[in-house]
Amino acid sequence: MDLILPLLKSGTGNLAAYLAAHVLLCLLPAFFIAGAMAALIPKGSITRWLGRSTPAHVSYPAAAAAGSLLAVCSCTIVPLFAGIFRKGAGIGPAITFLFFAPAGNIMALAYTGSILGPEFAAARLLLCLLFGMGIGVLMAMLFWRDDARHDAQTDALFAGQAVITPAALGVLLSLVALLIAGTLKLWPLTATLAAVDLPLSWVDTWQQTLSRWVPFDPAKGEEGVSVQGSVLIGLLLLIAAVAWKGMENIIEGANRWTWVTLGLAAATLLVATLRITPHAGGVEVGVTGRFVAVGATLWSAWHFLGRLGVDDRQAWLWESWRFVKQIFVLLVVGVFIVGMVREVIRPEWIESLAGSNTVMANAVAVLFGVFMYFPTLVEVPVARMFLDLGMHPGPLLAYLMADPELSLQSMLMVAAVIGRAKTAAYVGMVAVFSVTAGLLYGAWVDGVSPGLLLLVLCGWIAVLAVAIARLRRRQLQQA
Repeated sequence: MDLILPLLKSGTGNLAAYLAAHVLLCLLPAFFIAGAMAALIPKGSITRWLGRSTPAHVSYPAAAAAGSLLAVCSCTIVPLFAGIFRKGAGIGPAITFLFFAPAGNIMALAYTGSILGPEFAAARLLLCLLFGMGIGVLMAMLFWRDDARHDAQTDALFAGQAVITPAALGVLLSLVALLIAGTLKLWPLTATLAAVDLPLSWVDTWQQTLSRWVPFDPAKGEEGVSVQGSVLIGLLLLIAAVAWKGMENIIEGANRWTWVTLGLAAATLLVATLRITPHAGGVEVGVTGRFVAVGATLWSAWHFLGRLGVDDRQAWLWESWRFVKQIFVLLVVGVFIVGMVREVIRPEWIESLAGSNTVMANAVAVLFGVFMYFPTLVEVPVARMFLDLGMHPGPLLAYLMADPELSLQSMLMVAAVIGRAKTAAYVGMVAVFSVTAGLLYGAWVDGVSPGLLLLVLCGWIAVLAVAIARLRRRQLQQA
């Protein structure tokens, strides 16, 4: 019991911190966006750019470009990946999107450059782009028969949709704006516009109690739970209690629980944007620019939702609910297990295990990323800490490439979308290419000839070009 209780406490604390800090403004909009993509967007709008029959020199750069615009973590990108894959994207471009978005988005790269240096950010961008496209092409070549069957299934499912309606486009763009407004850390959004001080002395006591229950230790990835976070967890549980009544039979028609669920979700998102700061005499509640932005995008989504046809509205809510049931439980299980394993792992091991640029050190860094998962933008200062503790820059890059992709909860969720065989292949490729990226960058840092490294990269580009050409020939033959 002396061993089990700390593990259970760590797992529960990690889950509570994750639900309080990352689910609402990131994952909740992502589920609704995925549902909108599956229900409201014609298949042709997806397959035009990301379809299995789209020329590879178009689809793979398009997938990477789409991923570069989303400053979200791997858990948030999985529902979006599920949405485009269900609607007809080829397995290759969809995998490229899944790989590149968390590790190579603009915000992550900018933050990497400011904390670890522009050279590190450039290496992360180049290797994520080349290897992300390479992984996608290899997946498309390996599972081309499954991809063809999947394409035929989506034809059968979504053949009736021809064009996206203005109302559907408005809903989708409003939800994307909601995701962006909730995640970007820019001055207009983070600024406090107004504040009020409430004489609630018990709030500070409650915060101290939460700090004892859920520790805060950045070195171990512990984020703690704030008073605001505890309120948000309570609201999430309330949403879960009413959603089953409002969403499970939504195809038969909306009921009052449907509107209660949507109202609670909107209210919870607004609460998440407030700045709540306990102090000795009470609590300060600040209204931020994010509150205004999220409120405006919610109003916009509601406005266009009212213009949707009843069938489209019900299809959107059903698809969103289906993604929640398919993915969210696995996310909870993965986060809980990671929290327990994190109790055992010590960052002090880094210097002895990953202090040099060897295959073993890079492999250890990749494995470390599976259980020491940190959300996007949090991972960069943690990487700085790892570097200060003695991790070699090569394994550090391998860790930063693998951490967003191979976290345990992400692997569980991806398996629910594409199956265990494809997930196993994807995980293996990400691990191999992350180790390779670490070795290449580590060799650069250690002073290996730039000409030799350039030759290796040119060789990889040539192999990628040949693979793309072969994939295109197969596409033409099948057509």
